[in-house]
Amino acid sequence: MHFLLLPLFSFFVGIVVGLTGIGGASLITPMLIFVFQVPPSIAVSSDVVAATLMKVVGGIKHWEQKTLDVEVVKWLALGSVPGSLCGVGILHFLRQTGEHHLDSILLRMLGVMILLVTVLALVQLLLLTFFPKFSLPELPKLDLTTNWGRFLTVVIGAVLGSFVGLTSVSSGSMFALVMIGFFRLDARKLVGTDISQAAILLLFTSLGHLTLGTVNWSLVLPIWLGSIPGVLLGAKICKIAPQRPLRFIVYAILMMVSWKLVYQV
Repeated sequence: MHFLLLPLFSFFVGIVVGLTGIGGASLITPMLIFVFQVPPSIAVSSDVVAATLMKVVGGIKHWEQKTLDVEVVKWLALGSVPGSLCGVGILHFLRQTGEHHLDSILLRMLGVMILLVTVLALVQLLLLTFFPKFSLPELPKLDLTTNWGRFLTVVIGAVLGSFVGLTSVSSGSMFALVMIGFFRLDARKLVGTDISQAAILLLFTSLGHLTLGTVNWSLVLPIWLGSIPGVLLGAKICKIAPQRPLRFIVYAILMMVSWKLVYQV
């Protein structure tokens, strides 16, 4: 049955991602867990592999268009790739304590990560909507021409990469916030830089998850079948769709999903 429903649901998730830019992992991983009753360890690994193709295709497109900041991608990747592999290594260690224990831990980690990303994005959206003149203190801009700026960028990449390796969540959302806050990237290069670094990160992360033996290709292929055309369609109609109401709806759904994940018994 999931061979029919999973591509359909993934198609709608892809449309949401294309329309709003909100990360697919925050939607697809909980969908696999709650709708299709997939164990969290398999859901996380399968989603990582499924997301990789979409990010790589997008990254290549932005590379051709030169709509990305190569230096930001390079230095973030130098931290995020080993960080994600460290996260996968932690999963290897946790798995030795028992599959049920690993799934229980992953449920709560997923919930916390989705909740954190959603709250930060929701606060930003509310401030822009209701207090457009309100300005938060700016974070220090990182200068990638200095050793200190490069070091901090690698450290930030490593921390966020470890969370991606553990949960599959935030390969795009948290990094996008970092790019806005620390690098002041303009809208034209933000999406391309975000997708490109996520492509590199997920490529290595997916290889790590393949070593866990928890990737289910019967889930990955239907997700690809639905999400890729969904993203393309969503990207085409995003110019005419009202962004803020859509984002409020998706954030509300994610808040409920994260709450259920954290308090899942």
